[in-house]
Amino acid sequence: QVQLVESGGGLVQAGGSLRLSCVASGRTFSSYAMGWFRQAPGKERDFVATISGYGSSTYYADSVKGRFTISRDNAKNTVYLQMNSLKPEDTAIYYCARGRLHSIRWDAHDYDYWGQGTQVTVSS
Repeated sequence: QVQLVESGGGLVQAGGSLRLSCVASGRTFSSYAMGWFRQAPGKERDFVATISGYGSSTYYADSVKGRFTISRDNAKNTVYLQMNSLKPEDTAIYYCARGRLHSIRWDAHDYDYWGQGTQVTVSS
C-alpha cells in the first residue's frame, strides 16, 4: 500500500507564493509519474501538473502554465509544486497522486494512489 502525504498549504495573499510537498512511501517511486490535482468548493477535481518518473517530462494545465512548477526528488521520494503569482481562483484543496505508469498523465483515472490533500487559500 502506497501512502502519499502532502504539506505546505496555507493562506497567502494574491501575488504570493507557496511550495507544496508530497512524500510517498515505497521503494519504486521513480517508476511512476506523479501529479497534482485540485478541487475548489462545489467543483470537480481538476488536473494541475504532472511529471514523469525520472522528471524529464512535465505537463501543466493552461490555467497554471508559467506560474506553477512541478519537480521531484527521487532520492527523497518527494514531489513538489512551486506556486508563484497566486490568484484567488487558485484557492482549492490540492492533492498529489501517483500515476499507474512512468509517463506523464493528466486524466485522474490514470492515477491509483492519492494523498489526503492540503488546503491552499489565496486572499484578494
